[in-house]
Amino acid sequence: MIALDDLLRMLDELLGLNGRALHFTADTALLGALPELDSMAVVALITGIEDRFGVAVDDDEISGETFASVGSLLAFVQAKVSG
Repeated sequence: MIALDDLLRMLDELLGLNGRALHFTADTALLGALPELDSMAVVALITGIEDRFGVAVDDDEISGETFASVGSLLAFVQAKVSG
């Protein structure tokens, strides 16, 4: 099971948030609320998820809802990892 802390560290690193993400909760809004999360950052996050958690993410699996909040992203990653 992927822990919230694991995801927050990855978000912080890939988005260059300098520790800000470490204080996020599952309810923290991402897409549309976090200026650093633009279309290029979404691609970097998908690649980071694939690399760090050993999963493959197909284009048709991704939607705005996936990146709506920390919680929705965590649920997506956990579902991918658990198969």
